[in-house]
Amino acid sequence: QVQLVESGGGLVQAGGSLSLSCAPSGSIFTLNAMGWYRQTPGKQRELVAVITSGGSTNYADSVKGRFTISRDNAKNTVYLQMNTLKPEDTAVYYCNADIRITRWDRRSTVYWGQGTQVTVSS
Repeated sequence: QVQLVESGGGLVQAGGSLSLSCAPSGSIFTLNAMGWYRQTPGKQRELVAVITSGGSTNYADSVKGRFTISRDNAKNTVYLQMNTLKPEDTAVYYCNADIRITRWDRRSTVYWGQGTQVTVSS
């Protein structure tokens, strides 16, 4: 069973930086779009940033110019560099990936990480 394993996150003061990374455990065939989402209590999970297999990116307006999503296709890893963090960035951040596990799979499947807490103090 493939799982998305996240690392990074933690506590930082406003204006600081944090970096998140995420990669699937186990063997996979292809890794399509990958992204980061975040969620705070009582609110819906929202898109932070997404990157396609070709490297095209899209960001939420609230993080544009501060966050950078990137990927290393050789390592099947997606990164989220978060700079100039604000208290409103505090949330649980989830990794998301569209994965085709084997060459015999006719369709890909979306997987989610377990979430990692990012807390920005004022």
